[in-house]
Amino acid sequence: MAPINSNNIPITELFWSLLDKADRKFSRVRDLPIYGRNRNDADLHKAFKIYTQLWKLQQEHRQKLVEAGLRRWEIGEIAARIAQLYYGQYQRTSDSSYLAEAYIFYEAILSREYFRDSSGSPAQQDMALANKQLRFLARFLIVCLVLGRREMIAKLVVLLKSMVDECKKSFQETEFKEWKHVVQEIVRFLKVDTPFMNMRPLRYSFLFDVHPESLPIVASSYTKRNLVLRDVILSSYHNNEVKFTELTLDTFRMLQCLEWEPSGSFSMRSGADNSHFGTGTNRVNLLQDIRDHTLPPNPRKLILYRPSVTHFLMVLSTICEELPPDGIMLIYLSTAGGPALSNPVSLTSEISLDAAEKIGENFNNLELSSLVRPPHGRPTHTSIRNKESHIVGSDQQGCLWFGSRGNGGSNFIYPCDLIPFTRKPIFLVIDSDKSQAFKVIHGAEKGETTAILLSPSSRPPPLTSSSEYARFQNGSQFTMFLTAPVQAFCFLIGISGMNFDRDKYDKAEKLLSFSLNEWERTLITSNGLHPVWIEVLGDPFLRRLLLRFIFCEAVLALYAPTRHQEEFLPECLPHLPDSVNPESAISQSAVMQLADFLGVTNQFVFAEGIVPSETGTDDADRIVSSNAQECHLSDANGS
Repeated sequence: MAPINSNNIPITELFWSLLDKADRKFSRVRDLPIYGRNRNDADLHKAFKIYTQLWKLQQEHRQKLVEAGLRRWEIGEIAARIAQLYYGQYQRTSDSSYLAEAYIFYEAILSREYFRDSSGSPAQQDMALANKQLRFLARFLIVCLVLGRREMIAKLVVLLKSMVDECKKSFQETEFKEWKHVVQEIVRFLKVDTPFMNMRPLRYSFLFDVHPESLPIVASSYTKRNLVLRDVILSSYHNNEVKFTELTLDTFRMLQCLEWEPSGSFSMRSGADNSHFGTGTNRVNLLQDIRDHTLPPNPRKLILYRPSVTHFLMVLSTICEELPPDGIMLIYLSTAGGPALSNPVSLTSEISLDAAEKIGENFNNLELSSLVRPPHGRPTHTSIRNKESHIVGSDQQGCLWFGSRGNGGSNFIYPCDLIPFTRKPIFLVIDSDKSQAFKVIHGAEKGETTAILLSPSSRPPPLTSSSEYARFQNGSQFTMFLTAPVQAFCFLIGISGMNFDRDKYDKAEKLLSFSLNEWERTLITSNGLHPVWIEVLGDPFLRRLLLRFIFCEAVLALYAPTRHQEEFLPECLPHLPDSVNPESAISQSAVMQLADFLGVTNQFVFAEGIVPSETGTDDADRIVSSNAQECHLSDANGS
C-alpha cells in the first residue's frame, strides 16, 4: 500500500499532483520579464515552494516513487528546474548567491548523472533525453562562465563535445546541427580569454582595487547626492562576434566588470586547477565564498541581445521609472553603426522641442516611434538640435544597428531615442564606429547631465592582422580597455598571454594601479571638474571605468601609428580637465612607465623631457599591499 501523508493522500498521488502544478508555475515564472524592480514575485515564491516540496518528497520516498514509475531523468529535471529558477532570479537581481545555488544543483545533476540513464527507452525518447542533457550542459556552462569556474568549464566542454558526437552517431545528424554550432561557440569563446585567464578578476576585487570606504573625496562646493550605480543595461551585437548563446564577449566582460569579487575568492582559486567545485564541503564552501555579506549589493544588470527598438525602449523606460532616488543607470551599447544622411537635418525638420517634451510625457506608453515619421517609409537619421537651435551637420549623424528586424527605423537606435530618458542620471557608454553621433546628447538633456564615454570611430591597426579580424578574435578594444586595461595594452603592442610571464603581468597591473590613483588625485584636486564627474567618482564601479577611460585615451593618443588621428581616439562628455588629457605630463609619464617596463617605448611618441614616473614596481607593490590590508581590516571590523 502506498504511504499516506498527513492529508490522507497517497504519496505517489501527491507527488504527481505537485509535479503537474510545479510545471505550470515554472512556465509562468519563465515567461515573466527579468527587468524591473516593482514586480509581483508571488509566482516565483510559489514555484520555489512547490519544487522544494517535490525535492524533499523524492528524497524521503525515492523507492516508492520509483516503483510507481518515477524515472531517474525526471529527478534530474526537477533539479534542473530549481537551478533555472535560481539563475533566473540572479538575472533579475544580480545577487551572486542565487548563481551559487544554481551551480550547486547543476553540479549535483552532473555528479549523479541523472540524465545518463535512458532505461532502455525507445529511440525517439532517447533523443528527447539527449536533448535534455545537452540543454543542461549548455545552461551549466553559462552559470560557470559567470562564476568563473574555469576547471568545471573545461570539464563541461569535453562532456558537451562527447555528447554531441554520440548523438551524431546514434541519431540523424540534422537533428544536432545546432548543437554542433553551440560547441563551436563555446570553444571560440574560451579561446579568446585563455591566454590571460586568471591573471586577475574582471570583477571589482579588494585585492586589486581600492576599497569603497577608502575612495578619496572630491573637495568641491558642489553638493553631492552620493549617487550609486543601481541599474545597468548591456547590449552588444556585431556580425560574426565571439559569443556563447546570447552572451557576447563584450557584454560578458562588462557584466563581470560591474560585479563585486567576493573577498579572497580569487586568491583561493588563482590558478585554473584550484577552483573548488564538487560535492559535500566544497559545495558549502562555494556558497560561503559567494555569499560575502561585507559587500554592497551588485547593481542590477540586464543583457539584451539584438533587441528590437521597441523592446529596448520599453526596458529603458521601465528601469528609468523605477530608478531609486540615489541611483544612476549605466547604458552600454556596442554595435556597428547605421548609415548617415548626406544632408544635414535640423531638429525642427523632423521633431520639434514640443514633440521631444511629448516623448517624455509618453514615457510609459512607448509612443516614441510615432512622433517621428520618415517620408515614404524610409529610415532617416534625425539629428538633435541643442537649446540654441544649432543645426547638426552630417558628420555628427548616425545610429546603432542591432540587426535586421522589420523595416526602416525599427532596426536602428538613434541618439534622439535616448534624450527623453536624460531626466534621470545616466552613464552612457557607446562602443561603435558611429559613436560620435551620440555627442549631440550632450547639451540636449532634459534634466540631468549625462556622463558619456564614446569609443574611437576606428580601431588602431594591430601589428599582424586586420582590425576586423582582431575584433572577431578579441572583441572590442575599447571595451577591453574599460574592463581589462593591461590586457588591452598588451594586445595593442603585440604581446599575447602565451608569451607573457605571470609575475611580469602582475607588476604591470600594479604599475597601472599606481597611475590610476595618480589620475584620480589629479581629478579630485582640479577646479574645473564637472559636477557629473564628481558624482561618478563617488561610485567605485563608475570611478574605475572613468579612470580606465583616461588610460585608454592616453595610450591611443600617444601610440605612434595613430598619433594625431582623431578617428582613433575615444572621447568623453563633459570634457575632463586638461590636467589629465593625453598631452599632460602625468598622462605621458604613466604610459611611458608601462611601455618602458614592457620594453615597447619605441611604439609611442612622447614629448621631450618626459620621463617615466619615479614610482617603481616596489612602490606599486606597497600600494597594492596597503589596499589589501585595508580590505582585511574592513572585513575584520565588519565581522
